[in-house]
Amino acid sequence: MNDLISKKANFGTLPVFLTAISTILGAVMFLRFGFAVGSVGFLGTVAIVIIGHMVTIPTAMSIAEIATNQKVEGGGEYYIISRSFGINIGASIGIALYLSQAISVAFYVIAFGEAFDPVIAWVNEVYNLGIGDKRWITIPAVLLLSILMLTKGADLGMKALYIVVATLFVSLTFFFLGSTDYNASLEKFDIMARVTESQDFFIVFAIIFPAFTGMTAGVGLSGDLKDPKKSIPWGTLSATLIGMVIYVFIGYKLAVNASPDDLVNDQLIMSKIALWGPIIPIGLAAATISSALGSIMVAPRTLQALAADNIFPTQAINIFLSRGKANTNEPVNATVVTVGLALFFVSLGSIDTVAKVISMFFMVTYGAICTISFFQHFAADPSYRPAFRSKWYISLLGAIMCLFLIFKMDAAYAVASITIMILIYFGLSKFNEDKAGMANIFQGVIFQLIRQIQVFIQKADKDDDNWRPSVICISGSSFERPTAFEMMSWISHRYGFGTYLHYIKGYYSNETNLESKEELARLIRVADISESNVYVDTMVSPSYTTAVAQALQLPSVSGKDINMMLFEFSKHQTEGIEDIMSNYPMVRASGFDTCILASSDRGLESKAEIHIWIKPSDYNNANLMILLGFVILGHPQWKKAEIKISAIVHDEELEEQKEELLQLIKTGRLPISANNVRIIERSEGVDNRQIINAHSKDADLTILGFRSEAVKQLGEEIFQGYDSIGDVLFVNSTKSKEIK
Repeated sequence: MNDLISKKANFGTLPVFLTAISTILGAVMFLRFGFAVGSVGFLGTVAIVIIGHMVTIPTAMSIAEIATNQKVEGGGEYYIISRSFGINIGASIGIALYLSQAISVAFYVIAFGEAFDPVIAWVNEVYNLGIGDKRWITIPAVLLLSILMLTKGADLGMKALYIVVATLFVSLTFFFLGSTDYNASLEKFDIMARVTESQDFFIVFAIIFPAFTGMTAGVGLSGDLKDPKKSIPWGTLSATLIGMVIYVFIGYKLAVNASPDDLVNDQLIMSKIALWGPIIPIGLAAATISSALGSIMVAPRTLQALAADNIFPTQAINIFLSRGKANTNEPVNATVVTVGLALFFVSLGSIDTVAKVISMFFMVTYGAICTISFFQHFAADPSYRPAFRSKWYISLLGAIMCLFLIFKMDAAYAVASITIMILIYFGLSKFNEDKAGMANIFQGVIFQLIRQIQVFIQKADKDDDNWRPSVICISGSSFERPTAFEMMSWISHRYGFGTYLHYIKGYYSNETNLESKEELARLIRVADISESNVYVDTMVSPSYTTAVAQALQLPSVSGKDINMMLFEFSKHQTEGIEDIMSNYPMVRASGFDTCILASSDRGLESKAEIHIWIKPSDYNNANLMILLGFVILGHPQWKKAEIKISAIVHDEELEEQKEELLQLIKTGRLPISANNVRIIERSEGVDNRQIINAHSKDADLTILGFRSEAVKQLGEEIFQGYDSIGDVLFVNSTKSKEIK
């Protein structure tokens, strides 16, 4: 992109205005605007102008806003979109934009051929040649334009614009000064007058809309402007507003000077109304050839900018298309490609068909530009400080109107256009994985949304009855033993929230700060690969105790208060349990529920059984244990698993305990079969650990309760002795949870 930045033609504001106004007051105005008035009436035509400008004015304001916030280089609209949405998304829209600009060359040249109808009729009458195919005119016209552009460059286009705009002014003046017998005999002006069998309103709109798209033609010259931040807003907005007013007056002039049938059937009806008829074909020829010139200037620059961003699959293609002339950086190779596309569509398309294709692609582009502006307002990015400011609701209106209109004009075309752009995006993402993509679009918006939601949740009344786990875990063995992270993933996947902290022992310094960033990058990759919903971070602290103390005071990223602490140790490396025991009283004092995971070497991708053991001492813990089992079942790894509940009770409590459990499962609507509820009589002299080891040796996860008093009395012993079973999750609840 360096060449595009360093060499430019240094145009002022006037070329932007002239390029836009000459394209707005071009082919559609001369050839199809009468058709619109005849098909939908003057009122319908005004509606088309208003609806069209409900798209173009917000887009013009959005372009002006975005352009005054950043340095706009070569590529115009593509540059604006790509630097706002990221290269991959910008390029997928940019390719569609380029195609619409290249096809516009064909559209304007086809319209240029229509200006020769009087000449062809005269030649056929005088010389009896029978010329009927206008491609004898349009194809040589494309070739001549390409030769002029390749040899003379943008300077020729700018000089031609002055002549064209002068011709347009003269032709419109003659048109408004003219009159007809129809006007003289008109007794009452009917704003609804139209042909009996008229086209659908939105079909007519699709044919007319390319007239209004000319307002962004000057943006394509951004790389050749001396001061884009000034020239783009002034040139674009003034051309848009002046063009809208002129179209309303033209619609009225046509409606009062010709019948609806004549307006629909005579493409050059304006020549019948003008004070001097031949000036209309002359104006049409001048306007269409200048619009074609404008498009043939803009389209190659868009393609050149795309190639300069290396978005095409091979470097050879990018180098070829981005290459320009030595002194002016004129996009020679991109112009050759554009001319080839234009020749193809000139040889195939009718003016109405080409107009519909152009309308679709431009509408998608404008919708993207308005969406960028809206998101920027909502994101409140401090780096977004445009000199010109639109309003967020104007940008939103433009985006909504674009989406609405593409489906109203032609649903099939709309689906095809969006599908093509999506396919282009995925293709570009495959070849350009390092380029910015979809994640960049909503980053600022999501930031603001999360902030508002968190503030709302904090201010809202806390409803403790609607319990869900909000867990925090801190571990120094994240990469050697990822069991704790896996447990957090299970809990956080659907029903809960999880914050996982990788502990780095040491004092905070440049060295540990760098280490923490590197470890965080590793954690994020792990979380991404595992498709985890856990929020990950790192913590540098001189001791595990200080790290736990800091963790207990952290706010939850979900906005909901943290209510549970998860510890983890290996059954085969019991030294980790000492840190847990020394810090458990602090966690208990904070009011957090506590989970301690004793991890084994088992690791099955598909999980089958969760065993929950309820002992007489688990009055407070039982409901939390059952709820955690249900929460874990929400993870895809456990989708085929089932929960089995076992209760160890005294003989006299067997039936009563089973009935209570079954009732709890029924009222709580828990996915636990009655056949999976087992009541085991406690025998004298038999340790509960023996029973659990015997019955749960095939379980993928066993959930047990523990009491704070037992920790004080027995210490780490209560977490040992379960060597015959797999992972064990020990649960301590500060108070009994209600299962509704």
